[in-house]
Amino acid sequence: MKEEKKIIARNRKARHEYEILDTVEVGLVLEGSEIKSIREGKISLSGSYASLDDNGELWVHQMHIAEYPQARDNHEPYRDRKLLAHRRQLRKMGRLVREKGYTLIPLDVHLIGGRAKLELGMCRGKKQYDKRRDIAARDNERKIRTEMKRATRGNE
Repeated sequence: MKEEKKIIARNRKARHEYEILDTVEVGLVLEGSEIKSIREGKISLSGSYASLDDNGELWVHQMHIAEYPQARDNHEPYRDRKLLAHRRQLRKMGRLVREKGYTLIPLDVHLIGGRAKLELGMCRGKKQYDKRRDIAARDNERKIRTEMKRATRGNE
């Protein structure tokens, strides 16, 4: 039986700013007040990124999880959080980041079976002309869709 994936937060700007080449799902090491804030949707991924340290551990930086008001011992909203991944995935990510210069960007945070997971994208920054091309393609697609709707309405 497959468990339901409930998306809590999405980094929409990442899809505009970066070309996403590969994604991987990793676990988050959280404190009690952090998971409660995440379940309430009080999380922001804008400006966050992930990196591998010298020990081969994966960390996410600048991810904001709001304080939980009912907690006695609250957490630091912008603290660095450790990410959990398989050793093979860590080696692959490390190799791509070092050799090809990719960036690890959090794409979304979701819950699966009560556990918080983070979808991490291996990305390459887009140039300005790439962004313009994507916007133009999206506009053309929208125009085509509206014309198709107008054409099908005319036949009825």
